[in-house]
Amino acid sequence: MIAFLSSLLERVAESNDHNQQHQKISVFHGLTRPNISIQSYLERIFKYANCSPSCFVVAYVYLDRFTQRQPSLPINTFNVHRLLITSVMVAAKFMDDIII
Repeated sequence: MIAFLSSLLERVAESNDHNQQHQKISVFHGLTRPNISIQSYLERIFKYANCSPSCFVVAYVYLDRFTQRQPSLPINTFNVHRLLITSVMVAAKFMDDIII
């Protein structure tokens, strides 16, 4: 599932890099592209965040909703890592946190 999600996000990010007109810069936008690939980043999150696989599905839904509601802030190679960790964190809080 991580390979599929990373492949999908890579295609979206690279596609949006080529169409940069009318794109705003947000707090998620980095000055440079991170050196780590999206797949390696997702594998690292999966290994160390200890969240369930369903979190990654929900995180993708959050990213999809974000791009639909904010078309002037598309996912690109400068913000995909930051948006990804944020969406996984929110998904983990929603899916995996146990209320005692």
